[in-house]
Amino acid sequence: MSEASPLGVYVHWPYCARICPYCDFNIYKNRDIDAARWAQALTRDLEFWADRIEPRKLTSLYFGGGTPSLAPVSVIEAIIETCDRLWGFHSNPEITLEANPTNAEQTRFDAFAKTGVNRLSLGVQSLRDDALQFLGRDHDAASARNAIDIAQRTFPRMTFDLIYGRPGQGLEDWRSELDDALALGPTHLSLYQLTIEPGTAFAKAVDKGRWMPASEDACADQFDLIQEMTNEAGLPAYEISNHAAPGDQSRHNLIYWNYQDYIGVGPGAHGRVTVGGERLATETHRAPGGYLEATEKTGSGQSLKDPLDKDAQLTERLTMGLRLTDGINLYADDHFYADDNRAKTLKQLIADGFLTHDCGRLRATTNGRRVLNTLLYDLLG
Repeated sequence: MSEASPLGVYVHWPYCARICPYCDFNIYKNRDIDAARWAQALTRDLEFWADRIEPRKLTSLYFGGGTPSLAPVSVIEAIIETCDRLWGFHSNPEITLEANPTNAEQTRFDAFAKTGVNRLSLGVQSLRDDALQFLGRDHDAASARNAIDIAQRTFPRMTFDLIYGRPGQGLEDWRSELDDALALGPTHLSLYQLTIEPGTAFAKAVDKGRWMPASEDACADQFDLIQEMTNEAGLPAYEISNHAAPGDQSRHNLIYWNYQDYIGVGPGAHGRVTVGGERLATETHRAPGGYLEATEKTGSGQSLKDPLDKDAQLTERLTMGLRLTDGINLYADDHFYADDNRAKTLKQLIADGFLTHDCGRLRATTNGRRVLNTLLYDLLG
């Protein structure tokens, strides 16, 4: 792995003020935090990895969760300083913090910017009060708009999320909401289809027949509308759910999708790192208490370090890379072609208009990205 190869760090903050009914992330209700203990644990975990991987400057640092904007500012500052000490940052790094648009957090935006955070990701989810109530959010549309305005004035870069495919959401309703979002002048938007994840409150409600998810046809129509409206607004898709003005793509998420190296610390964080030429899948202890105890006893919160063979790497590389509109490199000597059936399936999917393969670059078409999970099953199943 060359020194110039991108390297990112993901820090998982596990606490939220409330748990949304659609969320299946590793999160816990917020409580009193021992800031010094958390800063020490995360620092020790980062030091563990700095001793084991080739030295490279960081391309990106991402604070996710959970709601990391609820973390003590001192913890965020300590992690940024630790990363700078251990690796150093490229001349124009991306340091992202996820936040919710509550009034309490907006007062902290300036403090986070002063620590070095230069990109804010706001979990808006909707600009409609009834939808926010359905989604279990603790803010209203007015506070969301206010938070967007403050973030745009405080941080060099910002993005916000919206969820579509909600039950009862008509195409014109979505057109109106997306139009309102684009009118706010974002340079990056993440637009996610509502999915019903097992074990969530929404999954239980659907199982009990309290409401029905939106139909596949309705979601497909809303997806198509997204492509049309974001293209017209100068924010074309660069990934299935992500849209950006030229040059404003998420550098950290591109590390994931391009299957490059990233270190994961914090409870339940995943990583993909290359150590001694070997590709490793890593994971940390999920429970906050277990993570803290592990770092204090062993110097690392790691619960899994699993070498990935060629087939596993291929599966991950295709699963992540075909989400991108630019796709992935796939050449004639690639491990993909070790299986003749894959080559036959690929040829058929190209003929059917779901994939293109030009100059060694494999891409999913718009129709292909709409049914990407099925394509991946066909290619790899």
